[in-house]
Amino acid sequence: MARTSGDTGFTRRAFAKYGGTVLGAGLLAGCTGGADSASSSESDSGGESYTVSIEPIGEVSFESIPETWAANNGSWADMGVALGLEPPKAVWLTSRYHTGYYDEVPGVAVDTSDMVSLYQDGVSKELFYELDADVHVMDPNFLMNRFQGWDPSDVDEIRANVAPLFGNSIYAQHYPWHEDYRYYTLYEGFEKLAQVFQRTDRYEAFEVLHDEFESNLAPVVPGQGERPEVAVCWGVGDRPEKFYPYVIGGGTGFKHLRDLGVRDALASSDVEDFHGSRAAIDLETLLEVDPEVLLLRGYESKSTEEFQRTVVGFLREHDTAGELTAVANDDVYRAGSLYQGPITNLVLTERTARQLYGFEGDLFDRDRVAAIVAGEV
Repeated sequence: MARTSGDTGFTRRAFAKYGGTVLGAGLLAGCTGGADSASSSESDSGGESYTVSIEPIGEVSFESIPETWAANNGSWADMGVALGLEPPKAVWLTSRYHTGYYDEVPGVAVDTSDMVSLYQDGVSKELFYELDADVHVMDPNFLMNRFQGWDPSDVDEIRANVAPLFGNSIYAQHYPWHEDYRYYTLYEGFEKLAQVFQRTDRYEAFEVLHDEFESNLAPVVPGQGERPEVAVCWGVGDRPEKFYPYVIGGGTGFKHLRDLGVRDALASSDVEDFHGSRAAIDLETLLEVDPEVLLLRGYESKSTEEFQRTVVGFLREHDTAGELTAVANDDVYRAGSLYQGPITNLVLTERTARQLYGFEGDLFDRDRVAAIVAGEV
């Protein structure tokens, strides 16, 4: 199994928070190699070693190509699928890695039955030892800040005794501990992962495919004034009367909506983004906004038919929800996953283009996607 070594660095904010902790020497040396380089050299064992850099970690050295891995979320997991890798041993929450999107691509499928959720009312270091992965594709700042539990010494222990961390919290850009270092776009992160697993040929093929996809999408998107105002919310339960409002922002979680150029109804309202407020809104508040289209997160495990029968059916019969323009006009849809990789993004963007703009047909070549995954580049 591959074993790796590398330097690790963290945000200034994280360092200030845990400044009293004594850190291992490798933990503080992450900025020396620059965060956007990749290089290779002959290792002591006679094989070809190489390094890949990513912020906020810095430069990580690999003596051999990793064989097993753990991923922070479905964004990175989907990139691995696109590279033709075995699925990660673990993700943060398996329930939020929606593999049903692969049904759109013949010959591509992922079995998550043996996949482990890293978060189980906290994250156990012992679980990392049990998984014994060759690389952990996640931002160490996420481990230290997303919940109470880990500090830099815990991260350094796993890096030294199990395998390095390599990642960036690319799916969202709202965390305060993420403001001190750069964000990566979906394809920038994808390229970094391809370098780790030495499969840049597949990445380059997907990059060409994505360029073609964007060219196909451009004429589908109408002019600014013809695009509907959309509200993105996380619905609470199958009979939702409370919603967590999401202002469309950066990160891979909103890429499909940015590419479709939607107008954000919540951004022009007095409703605070859930990322800042952590508060829900009720149906009366949503009615004050009254978006033309309502996109609901939290329902990707349901089929279109199940979503319409349960969630939309409830909204139609509800006295207040029934007054919403989106409900009255049958313009309530699933919003798509928080976590998007190259395959997921293609599927979600096409699906949403059909819902919002009435597009019919295919925006990308599914057989070509399958071929790239299989290594036919």
